[in-house]
Amino acid sequence: MSKQSPFAREEVMEAYLDSLLKEPEAPEDVTARTAKLLEQASQQMAETALASTANVNESLKNEQEALAEKVTSLIETQKAETIESEKQEAHTETLVENQQETALSRSEKTKIPLKDTLGFRFQALFFEVAGLTLAVPLTSLGGIHQIEKIGPLFGKPDWFMGVMLHRESKLSVVDSAKWVMPEKYDENLAQSLNYRYLIMLGESAWGLASEKLVNTVNLTTDDVKWRESTGKRPWLAGMVKEKMCALIDVEELISMLNKGLGSNDQTP
Repeated sequence: MSKQSPFAREEVMEAYLDSLLKEPEAPEDVTARTAKLLEQASQQMAETALASTANVNESLKNEQEALAEKVTSLIETQKAETIESEKQEAHTETLVENQQETALSRSEKTKIPLKDTLGFRFQALFFEVAGLTLAVPLTSLGGIHQIEKIGPLFGKPDWFMGVMLHRESKLSVVDSAKWVMPEKYDENLAQSLNYRYLIMLGESAWGLASEKLVNTVNLTTDDVKWRESTGKRPWLAGMVKEKMCALIDVEELISMLNKGLGSNDQTP
């Protein structure tokens, strides 16, 4: 990059030219005025550079906050759109459930795979934890909050960071890096983490700590390589092919967290 001229600012050039139009001054006076003008130009350039850096940092912060607000708005819109249809279908669903109760025993019931609950097209939030990208269907999100003071609780699993108060609610904060990849979690990783957001899971009080919100993405079921069998890691619904990131089955994840299980633990 070429060095900027000390006369780049219009007011400095104007002052300099004005001094040339006035009566001749003694050599030492001209030298002193020129030095003063150059000093003013350097100071103004330094102030401009500092202001530019501050503007960049503020812009990045605003982008993250805008994304969080966008996702929260989408979640609220989806909930509002389903309320009316849920009311209309409530009576029919009750009849169907009663019929299922009589036709099947509890032991015979099986969980509906996430793939079959989303529809062909769905939206997902992508977020980062320790360099790992995770995805959650928007229909499974309960909201996004900025992480504030977290109060630790004793007698909990090591991945349980503590409780964060939000309005009148007590939110349970999960150390996502320690829960998802305990085999890679060490002191260096712990020191590098900078959790800023809490990704709430459904209607539960559980939230995943996140370092960065990436984006909301429109997906189809064909974009995901779905897991073919149950067993270990039931929280992992599949992998988003293009992004190579894990798609979370929120219902299974909540169930595991309620039982105090880690990501690699077998469910009873």
